[in-house]
Amino acid sequence: MPETRRGVLYGIAAYSMWGLFPLYWPLLKPSGALEILAHRMVWSLVAVVVILAVRRHWSWIGELLRSPRKLGLLTLAAALITVNWGVYIYAVNTGHVVESALGYFINPLVSVLFGVLLLKERLRPWQWGAVGLGAVAVVVLTLDYGRLPWIALVLAASFGTYGLVKKIAQVGAAESMTIETLVLLLPALGYLLYLEQQGTATFGSTGPGHALLLVGAGVITAVPLLCFTSAAIRVPLTMMGLLQYIAPVLQFLVGVFVAHEVMPPSRWIGFAIVWIALSLFTWDSLRAAHQARRTALEPVTV
Repeated sequence: MPETRRGVLYGIAAYSMWGLFPLYWPLLKPSGALEILAHRMVWSLVAVVVILAVRRHWSWIGELLRSPRKLGLLTLAAALITVNWGVYIYAVNTGHVVESALGYFINPLVSVLFGVLLLKERLRPWQWGAVGLGAVAVVVLTLDYGRLPWIALVLAASFGTYGLVKKIAQVGAAESMTIETLVLLLPALGYLLYLEQQGTATFGSTGPGHALLLVGAGVITAVPLLCFTSAAIRVPLTMMGLLQYIAPVLQFLVGVFVAHEVMPPSRWIGFAIVWIALSLFTWDSLRAAHQARRTALEPVTV
């Protein structure tokens, strides 16, 4: 099988698993969002260490320990992903799946905005149009909800900033995830021990099936991340940009057709504006990539 096709399949697998996450977290009730988050941190570390042990890939540890800057960036990334995971689990388990999907729909636009504000990148006119439409959508949805769609905004901002930090750190996915979850290990274990002392922990007290599901939170965190990494090294960036919409589309469908969340006309209008903005952004990105390839293939005249 050609490497590009293999990469596309890895990408579809990764984003499909992320998109179906809203079906998993409700299975972990009666565990609360913080308890689920703590277990996700602990078992994610276990899962990624097992994967690294199978691959016998440990040479990166010494190099990373000699780079305080990268360790600092990964510590920041750990804090950001904690916020993202916690808010996402809370959103799904409190009936806000559609709003969480909105966060990942607008995430590409937030990432572009970060590129302009922090990396001094320049946007093309159509990209500015897409960002502007995204802002209009937030206003429309604020009027619809009667409040800022804070879940969507926190998810988009935290994951966008997380991606930015990871881009600056330039550390592999499994290696980065090991450090991030290691940073989170002590707070997570501390919180779980606190729940045990209070007699409110659900791990082991609600049956072995529930305990296995909590352990599985680590596996379902690590596997799509590794599939994503396998896709990213095989697939062009423009293709990855298209594949990333699989996750929020699936999340949105789960919210509407499985969780049966209410979607009044005004909310549909807000989402429609977001989808128009993303279509505009995607079209412009593909057009720019095509022009760049055509320019690269043109013969150089002396």
